Amino acid sequence: MALRINELCINCDVCEPACPNEAISQGETVYVIDPSRCTECVGHFDEAQCVVVCPVECIDPDPDVPETHDQLLAKFLRLTEKAA
Repeated sequence: MALRINELCINCDVCEPACPNEAISQGETVYVIDPSRCTECVGHFDEAQCVVVCPVECIDPDPDVPETHDQLLAKFLRLTEKAA
C-alpha cells in the first residue's frame, strides 16, 4: 500500500530527502506522496524512511492505493530499471 501524508504535516522538510524513490514533493499545503513512485521503501530498506524520520507521525497507509508486498517490490524493480 502506498503511503500518504495527512493534515498533521508541519512541512518540516525531513521526509522529502529521505525518500529513495523521489516520491515526496511539496504540495499546496502539505507534502504529498506520489503513489506511482511510493514502494514504502520495499527494495531499499526494511521500513519506510519517511515514517522513520517524521517527527509528528503524519504518514499513513493510503487506503485508496492497496498494494501487496509483492506489488511494491515489482514497482521498485520497474522504477530501478528506468533509472539504470
